[in-house]
Amino acid sequence: QVHLVESGGGLVQAGGSLRLACAASGRTFNSNGMGWFRQAPGKERDFVAAITWSSGITMYADSVKGRFTISRDSAKNMVYLQMISLKPEDTAVYYCAARKFASVSGLSRNYDYWGQGTQVTVSS
Repeated sequence: QVHLVESGGGLVQAGGSLRLACAASGRTFNSNGMGWFRQAPGKERDFVAAITWSSGITMYADSVKGRFTISRDSAKNMVYLQMISLKPEDTAVYYCAARKFASVSGLSRNYDYWGQGTQVTVSS
């Protein structure tokens, strides 16, 4: 079992920045993939970014390319999402997820473990 805890959400003005963190514990696998997803009220959960623990291969949703950066600290079992130039449409609950396979994926169904989420609100 893998336990994921997100932190770093909050309220920020448009154009501002936030860094989300995801702490992984339990039976973590340094060979698997990690991802960030988000869900706005009344909408489906959307892919944001993903990274592999071992090689650091990354993948991003088109809507966040150039603004968001995913990274990991394997020694600390931490995954981060640095967000800059935030827009009101980035407002959502952000979830950290882990999958058992050592590859990135933009599909939520490919992830096996999920955190509780952290709220990000961007005001205009």
